[in-house]
Amino acid sequence: MTVSSSRQITTRVWIVMFALAIAGQLAWAIENSWFNSFVFHVVTPDPRPVAWMVACSAITATLTTLLMGTLSDRTRNRWGRRRPFIFFGYIMWGITTALFPTAAFIKTTSVAVIMIVIADSVMTFFGSTANDAAFNAWTTDIASSDQRGRVEGVLNLCLFLAQIVATAAAGVFIDKFGYFIFFYAIGGIVMVIGLIAGSFLEDTPLPPQQEPHRSYWAEFSDLFSLDTIRQNRDLIILLIYIMINSIGFQVFFPYLIVFLQDYKGFTLSQYSIIGGVVMLGSAAVAIPFGILADRWNKRTMIALATIVGSVGGVVFSLVNGLPLITIAGFLTFPFLAAGIPIASMAWLKDLLPEQNRGKFLGIRMIFWIAIPMVVGPWIGSALIQHYGIPTTTNGQAGFIPVPVIYWVGSAITLLSLIPLFFLPSGKKSA
Repeated sequence: MTVSSSRQITTRVWIVMFALAIAGQLAWAIENSWFNSFVFHVVTPDPRPVAWMVACSAITATLTTLLMGTLSDRTRNRWGRRRPFIFFGYIMWGITTALFPTAAFIKTTSVAVIMIVIADSVMTFFGSTANDAAFNAWTTDIASSDQRGRVEGVLNLCLFLAQIVATAAAGVFIDKFGYFIFFYAIGGIVMVIGLIAGSFLEDTPLPPQQEPHRSYWAEFSDLFSLDTIRQNRDLIILLIYIMINSIGFQVFFPYLIVFLQDYKGFTLSQYSIIGGVVMLGSAAVAIPFGILADRWNKRTMIALATIVGSVGGVVFSLVNGLPLITIAGFLTFPFLAAGIPIASMAWLKDLLPEQNRGKFLGIRMIFWIAIPMVVGPWIGSALIQHYGIPTTTNGQAGFIPVPVIYWVGSAITLLSLIPLFFLPSGKKSA
């Protein structure tokens, strides 16, 4: 579907987009934060299983997005191009999220860890099919270049609204009802929203003249050819920036809740206050940043967000007390988790080849998810094992994360500025 610059997004499309984005980001927020906390506090405090789980999930997400994104590019039926993957994917995503904690019923820790890694990967397969491959390609299909910053602003607003639920409400809910009921509830919400919103999703099938003329695997192999790299130079450089930046973020982010709870001494309810306030501020940044991304110099915006967020990460690791931690959070997460993704994703979507957006979003997953979420948590785990505070949970030995993971993560994040200077400004031409 080719979108002209004059086409406007309808109210119905905005509502469907908003609902699916909220549901998807809620599921990812739970997987990225509370799955890790669940493993640490219920199964074992050894940081290595968290790193394994994050790495396997990232690899699964990347392969899924590559394969299913290419498949969605080629899909032609009365349901539309992306809709079948979104509709059925969201339903299964919710079901597998609800089933995730049941692996902890296994009494043998080593077997429980293996099953948890498998359960997380299965959930990730459906989530990446529905969201990373199909939904992200659909939001690109329906928006013209001059609307994508606004779309990214709305999508990131949904991200932070979901994060507010996953932080401000989740900690209190888990304190009162426990992890299992929490995961059951989140899975049910994702499934129901996917069922309803997916039913109303508008996805016009492509005309016959746009039927694919090459085999699936021929198109897939094109992703890794030298010609593809040469023809998409700026896209690849932007992805290298995203990769380095994301590695730095993933050094500390998987251990965030454990760090605040077990090193700083906050309860889950207090964490909810910190997270809720920080995410409200981040949500307030989302749409204005998206509008600026449509009008201003993206490279400068991204560079400033990188510097401020990196400095904020160091400050966040050093201060104590609820007010100071919250203030430091404002210097970190609105920039690293809102400003950078909004501007870079809007820029990235401008650079995507129009007829192959689904599969090129798979390339994005290699740089944005697979490599960072394998390398970053591994660095964090190694630092925690070397510098962390020894602890024991349920008879299992492990280590509590310490501030060094933020220092190293921030230093790596700053290194991402190097490839950024090899890019054009990303400023819109008049």
